[in-house]
Amino acid sequence: MSRSVVYARRAAATVALGVLAVGCQDTAREEAARTGAAPPPSPTAPASAAPSPSPVATTAANTVEVCREVDKLILAGSRRIATDSAASVTRDLTGEQVADQLRRNLAGLADDVRAQARRAADPEIRALIQETADRIDAGSRASRPAAWMDSTFTAIPPKLTRECRA
Repeated sequence: MSRSVVYARRAAATVALGVLAVGCQDTAREEAARTGAAPPPSPTAPASAAPSPSPVATTAANTVEVCREVDKLILAGSRRIATDSAASVTRDLTGEQVADQLRRNLAGLADDVRAQARRAADPEIRALIQETADRIDAGSRASRPAAWMDSTFTAIPPKLTRECRA
């Protein structure tokens, strides 16, 4: 097995695990947004007499929905990449074939994310999601997409977690 195939598989596995871990970090805030309740206070948060405004009330009408869908797309795309990378072992693909498969997966993911950007009512969220799609598209055109994933793709989910909820 060539070194590039091994590297591609390791990068895909790393990305998939990282994305899955990030996707699980924000469940309390998502649940609060869905129900309209305030999330449980963190142990270091100061007590407040007045309730904080609901996250849904301070965002555009479909921000929570669009951001949640983008999260799902990123997770599903990461799983697909990891599954395809694992399957490449049994199909005995060359390093270039693995890279081409990865490029196709990234291009499809970019298209799906771009479709969500068009749905976003909030112009800032639309721009954030469009930028995310453009970054994923850049990975689909990279000469070494596995290296791009390792250096760039892994930063996308944490950024979305921070900025797509505000």
